[in-house]
Amino acid sequence: MGVTEVLNYGNTIEQLSRFKGLHEHRFLEPINEGKWSVKEIIGHLFYWDKFILEKHVPFMHQGAVLISFPDHDEHNSEAIQYIRAFSTTRSLIDEFVEKRRQLIDKMSGIDIDVEFTIGSGKRQFTMEKYVNIFIEHDNHHLKQIKERLS
Repeated sequence: MGVTEVLNYGNTIEQLSRFKGLHEHRFLEPINEGKWSVKEIIGHLFYWDKFILEKHVPFMHQGAVLISFPDHDEHNSEAIQYIRAFSTTRSLIDEFVEKRRQLIDKMSGIDIDVEFTIGSGKRQFTMEKYVNIFIEHDNHHLKQIKERLS
């Protein structure tokens, strides 16, 4: 993974850490009617990192066929259930930071030229292409969080 991708992927750590001093109730309000709360969005990001770290990164080598991404609705439901174990959003942010650092460390050790596919797809991914998907995903949710907490 290139330096630019590492910095961009690590940016979410800094962005979320800035909110740790807020009162817990601010994290529990939905961002809009019928939408997730900020805590749930952070949990969603955390749970994707957990999936990537456990199910994709260990198998990223030249020509690998990684397992498909999970069903998004099912994965998101599991994420919401999983984060119930965190009594505060601050503790969830701390866990997110730790998981994201582990993920960046592991991804940084993968050769930038390695190409792989995901599931039955034919599209070739490099680490850069793969990470950029999740950087965009992070940015989408960071925008939602900032708008809600501003």
